[in-house]
Amino acid sequence: MKKYILLSITAISALAITSCRKIETDGEIQVVVVNGGGGGTPTGQTITLQGRINADTVLRKANTYILKGLVYMVGNHTMTVEAGTTVKGSFSGSDVAALIITRGSKLVAIGTPTEPVVFTSASPNPQSGDWGGIVLCGKAGYNLSYNGINGLFQVEGGIDNANGDGLAGSGDAVAPTVVDNDNSGTLQYVRIEYAGYAYQPDKEINSLTLACVGSGTTIDHVQTIYAKDDAFEWFGGSVNCKYLIAYKTQDDDFDTDNGFSGKVQFGLIIRDSLIADISKSEAFESDNNATGTTGTPKTKAIFSNITAIGPKATLANTGNSLFLAGAQIRRNSGISIFNSIIVGWPLGIYIDATTGTSTALNIEDSTLRLRNVTLAGNAVNLKFAGTTGATINSDATLTTWFTNSFYNNDVLANVSDAKLIQPYNYAAPDPTPFAGANGNLKINSGGDFLDAKFTGDTFFDKTVTFRGGIAPAGVLASWWKGWSRF
Repeated sequence: MKKYILLSITAISALAITSCRKIETDGEIQVVVVNGGGGGTPTGQTITLQGRINADTVLRKANTYILKGLVYMVGNHTMTVEAGTTVKGSFSGSDVAALIITRGSKLVAIGTPTEPVVFTSASPNPQSGDWGGIVLCGKAGYNLSYNGINGLFQVEGGIDNANGDGLAGSGDAVAPTVVDNDNSGTLQYVRIEYAGYAYQPDKEINSLTLACVGSGTTIDHVQTIYAKDDAFEWFGGSVNCKYLIAYKTQDDDFDTDNGFSGKVQFGLIIRDSLIADISKSEAFESDNNATGTTGTPKTKAIFSNITAIGPKATLANTGNSLFLAGAQIRRNSGISIFNSIIVGWPLGIYIDATTGTSTALNIEDSTLRLRNVTLAGNAVNLKFAGTTGATINSDATLTTWFTNSFYNNDVLANVSDAKLIQPYNYAAPDPTPFAGANGNLKINSGGDFLDAKFTGDTFFDKTVTFRGGIAPAGVLASWWKGWSRF
């Protein structure tokens, strides 16, 4: 067994460095510190992180950090990132950077509205896909198996290794049982820029991958910018999230799979009409699993107060032909969307029952709910395809269900009918609803939490009465400003 003698960044910062110092662990280079002109002072350095980090580590605001290759936080240790710190992912041939927090370890990156933590590209001319992204691996539920072990997940993207550092979930020696309240750390006021990479075909790493992450983890005020693959993808787990922004994603913004059962409130999605993915791009894409089985735990996340701005500013706009839908709910998924706005998509809501157990059954037994949802300016508002249920069997019956007065949904002909200030000003977007008499009454006051799914819930802020991620006035009109970048 190797003996690890890795110094933490705190210890490294105290070293007097005159050129380049390499900190090694049993022959494997872990951290490279390059003098940044500080004359041996503990600040102003450029520090390269690589390999497996097996010690509590602090990243300081005054330094610049470079991720080289796949960097793993292991051994139940914590990487703490100070407010205002910038961490850059490098790209050199096939040596693409990513940060993987293994099961039992934590990432604690707590920024502030004025000093966010920024994970970005090391390139002087950054582009989408310059580096891999952040992967949090937890011990919560997952509805498939790996190597014959139920509940164990080999995270996609080619990040696993001989140590099992790319495994999440439970059923093995690291996590014998499911830990739904597992804690993988805290991300607050964090930006993740230019990330996402296809290490293998159809097995990509996303800007933020949440793999079996438990509800003990704190995720709020996180923005992804120019994600190459998905902005946020949840594979199983039970983590709850608030205040998420996905800006100009290439593939999907909120992708939920394999039994994700967490809750998400207050989200903003802004797409670029030219940027989409060959796999078809959506704001929401949701599966129970890849073949649509009845495997448990079931994907039944609840989203509320999301504004999803698609590629079509008007019905006449074309944009990239690879855009599909505001929400594609398929493969036996049971997610629910409440108090939200979906505008400017080729398809608004697509219930896709073409694979596995029919998704229509989840509507009929009320597992899947769409309530207080406004569709505006979508070329087609509602579409059904695949294996029918008893009552949901066509576009017409889906529309009848969606427009039932009990659900209080709304269908508007044009994006402009939603009365958002400047949702399609790509240079300076403002998706805030107009207030007062100038606003849309259903959007400004047509939200509620009366559905049975909220009974006993303590996560959602149920005082809000608006639809979408942004209030027409007050504190919740500005949560997306300042720490974010557009």
